[in-house]
Amino acid sequence: MKDECRSLMAALSVKVLTVYMFLSVFFLPGVWAECKENSHLHMTAPKKLEALSGSCLIIPCSFKKTPGNGEKFDKSKQIIGVWIKNNTQFVENPNNVIFNSTNQTNIYPMKIIGNLTQTNCTTLFSNLTTKYTERYYFRIEDGYFKVVDRCNFIEINIQDSPQSPSIEIPADLKEKTSVSITCSAPTPCPHSPPELTWNLQADSQRQTETNTDGSFTTKIQKNITLSDTHDGFTINCSARYPVNEGPPKTAETLKTLNVSYAPKDTSVSISPSASVSVGIWVKMTCSSRAKPAVINFIWFRSSKDGDQKVAEGEFYSLNATEGGAYYCVATNDLGNQTSPKIDLIVGGSLKLIIQNFVRVAVILILTCSIFCIWCSRKIQRHQQAKTQQKQPANELDLQSPAIDAVYEL
Repeated sequence: MKDECRSLMAALSVKVLTVYMFLSVFFLPGVWAECKENSHLHMTAPKKLEALSGSCLIIPCSFKKTPGNGEKFDKSKQIIGVWIKNNTQFVENPNNVIFNSTNQTNIYPMKIIGNLTQTNCTTLFSNLTTKYTERYYFRIEDGYFKVVDRCNFIEINIQDSPQSPSIEIPADLKEKTSVSITCSAPTPCPHSPPELTWNLQADSQRQTETNTDGSFTTKIQKNITLSDTHDGFTINCSARYPVNEGPPKTAETLKTLNVSYAPKDTSVSISPSASVSVGIWVKMTCSSRAKPAVINFIWFRSSKDGDQKVAEGEFYSLNATEGGAYYCVATNDLGNQTSPKIDLIVGGSLKLIIQNFVRVAVILILTCSIFCIWCSRKIQRHQQAKTQQKQPANELDLQSPAIDAVYEL
């Protein structure tokens, strides 16, 4: 009997646990118990709001009431707005009421600045501190009509540091296009909007705008025409929030521009130099700055017959036989650019070397021939001089002066 009871209790425990897990999965804690689908008050407000300690917060709020089932709507009665904080206790606990529009003083520094007769419950929350971080519900009292919207509440988070501004830049940035760049900062307290400054323009006009949910944003904006100089430029936007006591609280955001542009600063360099001797191998390099990177380099040689394409690629190597003017064209997806021409100077051509060799050879042959004739004549004169010394004087007189002149040559 005891074993059967134990088995029954175990089975019952399993079923209870299963039901509990099922409810835990499909129903959020508290919502199942608190939220009524047939609630006669519906509040419209942002689900979450963040604000800065030492400042204020505007709570955008409107409501719609549908009395019924014993709840009477008396238009002659004053409409009372009530704010209730939730400490995980029953939302209508009197200890949780922190503001009533009919009270001269309230627990929290709140004030309804909207017109309740026009279903506007917008509220100013002043002198904020981090202890006001809480969940808040709204209640309407109008004669016999008294109801809380349990399904809709506001999560308010008070921080000691301000939210950082945001910089909005179009996704695709290309040179020569005009774009609008915006720096914006959340503005919980439009009575004391943040001061926005950036490194784009000192005299940008600040404007505070209302968002679709009723919250506020402060913006500065500038239109610029992009160029390659903007690529890599870092925008720095700073937001200074005034507070009740002490210096303003500051937050900043940095964002770097990523701009695409056609090839720039295209140029040609030659190694070992632009002036070489004939037969030397030279390497030409085409360099260019572009984003996206250059996808094609084309080489051209200028001549009296026109410009001729000689190669493709970043490098071009050739054996120097004659000089000429060379240049390259760099191309990417956005355009192309032509480099300045560079002159390749070759110290001598093959034809010129042959001509010079022939000239030198002829000169050497002529010089050697003249030298040989001179030596021969010199030897011949020396031999004749010896012969004359052995002959009689009268025979020597028979020598013709003309012959001597020939020998002198």
